Amino acid sequence: MDFADLQARLQQFADERDWNRFHSPKNLAMALSVEAAELVEIFQWLTEDESRRLNDVQKGAAADEVADVLIYLARFAAMAGIDVDAAVASKLARNAVKYPVRR
Repeated sequence: MDFADLQARLQQFADERDWNRFHSPKNLAMALSVEAAELVEIFQWLTEDESRRLNDVQKGAAADEVADVLIYLARFAAMAGIDVDAAVASKLARNAVKYPVRR
């Protein structure tokens, strides 16, 4: 699924539930932060090696949180009027200048 399709599906989901009144950029940014923290919580007490070898329960929990983060990020971008494709392209271009490949 592409990002624009995801945003359209999320908009429909919110419309059907009358959630748009709750989806201000402020609220969505806060919710995104909470979901990112929930992802971090899965790894909180793991060693570096353990974090690379998640069991099925941990991997399932991480997948759920990744989905939540992406959902809130997509909604935030839509409600804040941010073109994600353009933002990513611009950021990658700036990062290429800031962090050039050294050979």
